[in-house]
Amino acid sequence: MSASAGFADGAKVFADKGCGGCHYTDGPAKEKTIEDQLAKKGPELWYAGSKFKGEWLGAWLADPQPIRPMKYNSLTDKNAGDHPKLAAAEAGEVKDFLMGLVSKDVPAGVVTPKSNPQGKLIFIKKMPCSGCHKYQTGGKLVGGNTGPSLVDAGVRLNPDWILAYLANAQVFKPVKDMPNFDGILSKPDMEKVAAHVASFTAADAN
Repeated sequence: MSASAGFADGAKVFADKGCGGCHYTDGPAKEKTIEDQLAKKGPELWYAGSKFKGEWLGAWLADPQPIRPMKYNSLTDKNAGDHPKLAAAEAGEVKDFLMGLVSKDVPAGVVTPKSNPQGKLIFIKKMPCSGCHKYQTGGKLVGGNTGPSLVDAGVRLNPDWILAYLANAQVFKPVKDMPNFDGILSKPDMEKVAAHVASFTAADAN
């Protein structure tokens, strides 16, 4: 099957299953106000191919596990973990469709995943990540509940997208509390942090 055929088949499954009721796939970002953000039922996917790793995405679509502790757009309700599952073949097709949705704002091949002392220090000491995101350090789970977990970020996320998001989160999420670190951190420092976060796995004990 050609890549274009896989994309088209996945787009059809995505539509037939009603996925567009919660996730929009046509970019750029649409939300302009907090009301726009709160009206969304799930995260936007117009840059999914730049954000996610394909192997992880296909497996997740077939067996979804909660990524964020709290329900989407909620500070009080826990994530029920009830995202619909797709059959294996359908998950593969939808994965092909979503991986074809990319953003020009995510240059490829910039970041290599690597736990590094500088990136770790900046992440823990200079950035407020633990206020919203869970991650593991020293074998312990730490951090907040209001944002997506970073425990398995290295399995889930494209390292280059992590950097692009740190540098200019508003391209992807214009109405969010996630800060832009451009002007706060140097580009080399952001690259070190992105490489560090991209090294996270669920078994991380560093």
